Amino acid sequence: MKIQAAVPTSAMERHSADDDFERIRPPRAFEEITAQLRQRVIHGRLKPGDRLPAERELAAKLGVSRNSVREALRVLETAGVLRLQKGAHGGAFVASPNGQSVATALQDMFQLGSVTPAQLTEARLHITDSVVRLACGRITPEQLAALERNVERSRAASDAGDYPERSRINLEFHKILAQATGNPVFESVMSGLVAIMQHFVDTLGPPHGDAVFESRGRFIARLRAGDAQAAIDEMTGFLRSVHEQYLSALESRAGEPAPAAAAPRGGRRKAAAVRR
Repeated sequence: MKIQAAVPTSAMERHSADDDFERIRPPRAFEEITAQLRQRVIHGRLKPGDRLPAERELAAKLGVSRNSVREALRVLETAGVLRLQKGAHGGAFVASPNGQSVATALQDMFQLGSVTPAQLTEARLHITDSVVRLACGRITPEQLAALERNVERSRAASDAGDYPERSRINLEFHKILAQATGNPVFESVMSGLVAIMQHFVDTLGPPHGDAVFESRGRFIARLRAGDAQAAIDEMTGFLRSVHEQYLSALESRAGEPAPAAAAPRGGRRKAAAVRR
């Protein structure tokens, strides 16, 4: 009778706490891998900057194929949980939270049809209302200067006839404004809204009028003066005119009218229509 040698106790003790991965059962192995790794991050067993075992090693620990591991890592990268890095010092690293997954989720909702353009307009107007109100009391002189530099760069792009670049710079204005709130939730949401608006610009073309510069000048002056409501009225009024322009363009494409978005409570002004 053939007797199998016992595994020495010392060899078993050499396994660290991080080696106690649970073996995965098919058929949706990558989902279980994703859940297990996510829980390790949530409970602090894996911290920002930590490097995961190599694909081959992780697959062996979990009892799954390397393809399943690779698919799970990609899902977690898309969700902003992991950062995948190539090269000699590459691998899968736990990412620092930055809100990118929120922005990505908003983009996906719009591009997959879960959010209509009118709903986007309504949400953007109300979110901008809150952003401007907070920024008015928290913005620093450096951030005000950044807004002014943004307008100067936009003018330069306009003078050069580069309207797509001008629109890109104009959208950056809103990200700077969101940063002035000091609230990462507003920053993440605004990043998602800006990305969706960039999609509108790429699809339907940028506005060509100069009304944006007059509006920006009034807005910054009111922001600097600490007049939150006047700043809100200026910004939301101008945004409404821009969104109405894009909604009209979408309506022309679809051949049916688009529903109007509700204005934020307290909004009293309407900006001049943007000329195309």
